[in-house]
Amino acid sequence: MSNTINCIIVDDEPPAIRLLQKYTDQLQGIECVATCTRAVEAIALIEQHKPDVVFLDIQMPDLTGIQLSTIIKDKVQIVFTTAYPQFAIEGFEVNAVDYLLKPIPFNRFIAAVEKIRNQKTDSDTKKLTDNVADDYFFVKTDGKNRYQRIEIKDINYIESIKNYIVLHTSTEQVVTYNTLKYFEENLSSKLFVKIHKSFIAAIGKIERTDNNEVWISGKCLPLGDTYRNEFFNRIEKFKI
Repeated sequence: MSNTINCIIVDDEPPAIRLLQKYTDQLQGIECVATCTRAVEAIALIEQHKPDVVFLDIQMPDLTGIQLSTIIKDKVQIVFTTAYPQFAIEGFEVNAVDYLLKPIPFNRFIAAVEKIRNQKTDSDTKKLTDNVADDYFFVKTDGKNRYQRIEIKDINYIESIKNYIVLHTSTEQVVTYNTLKYFEENLSSKLFVKIHKSFIAAIGKIERTDNNEVWISGKCLPLGDTYRNEFFNRIEKFKI
């Protein structure tokens, strides 16, 4: 599991973005993966890049940072950045990690990153210890408290169908009542990658791919536009 903190910077003032980008360049262990100047643009970027944290300005056109935070707060940590201290209470009401007052000094930025790192470590540790063992997990398969063990190495891909999940393994298909988001958050990102709003693929089971499709065990799966760039970034690491 990577120790690098991936962040997105959202601010309608380009100089403010450049300052935070400069800070991320100077500080080891944090990387800016995307920036934007409108809050509405951030929603798609968060879905695409799955960052650990968003540095989010509050006063922006169309949609304020506070309004955006209510949409994204369950997907990513938030650090508010603003020139207006009167928004601090609202910021912490949405459980923000920190609140940085502009102009942001470098030492204050470092302190915020340490808070993010501590929360990320606690979250990652909880996922590993509470939800999934190193090589297996159990899923409930019917309404009679019947649980089935799933070997992680046997999973080819995971499919979402309405309120159910189908785990496609090398030997069978196991249906359980759950969400794709749960498996995305709890399975190792080194082994699995989301390729479509309805599919997560086991990287080691991919046979071939093109710009629109991913083939696993003779099955053709769709490659969604939203996930294409991240998918090929991941695949590129295994290219020879």
